[in-house]
Amino acid sequence: MAAKPEETAPKRRGRPVVLSAEERRALILDAVGAVFADGGMETLTMTAVAERAGMSKRTLYDLYTDQTSLILAFMERLRNGFFRPLDPADEALPLEDRLRQMLEPRLDLPISELPIEVLRIGVASGGTDPLLGRACLERGPCALREMIRAELDRGVARGELPPTDTAQAAALLKDMVQIPVLDLLLDPARRPSLAEMRARFELGLTVFLRGTDAR
Repeated sequence: MAAKPEETAPKRRGRPVVLSAEERRALILDAVGAVFADGGMETLTMTAVAERAGMSKRTLYDLYTDQTSLILAFMERLRNGFFRPLDPADEALPLEDRLRQMLEPRLDLPISELPIEVLRIGVASGGTDPLLGRACLERGPCALREMIRAELDRGVARGELPPTDTAQAAALLKDMVQIPVLDLLLDPARRPSLAEMRARFELGLTVFLRGTDAR
């Protein structure tokens, strides 16, 4: 029997190279974005994703138990493209530089309408089935606030910030540097340009650092 597509890399001379679970996940999440871009949420089925990734549904289900977990994994990858967890070497940087490393909008920002569409579904179903909306909050805004809070805690410990409620400060900074998602939920045409996102980020970070007496 021929080797399954999901189990090997593209054909080379000699013995096929087996793909790792991480490599298969990357192919699957690439396929999620491609299927959604081609046909929207209605076409984003496990079958369609498996076919686009060149994998069996069994392999797909081994890595993601259902459509919701698959979509949330895709959204998490996008989040990590927008907001970058610090490398250990970056932890020695001053507070402002650490926050910039994590939060500053970049030219290579990943663009996808899928997170907004999922948020719309989460809001619409929140009264009867809150699980999707709750998962979106945990993987998105809540996770980002925790990333920011960790750096603010580090800043307090190093004397870069005066003692403060870092949970509240993290929530405040997040809202100050980000374009409100409600605008996009209500009107997709309000998606900001990179220049607008950077202007918001610069103003928000400057006001936050001055207001908290950061050093």
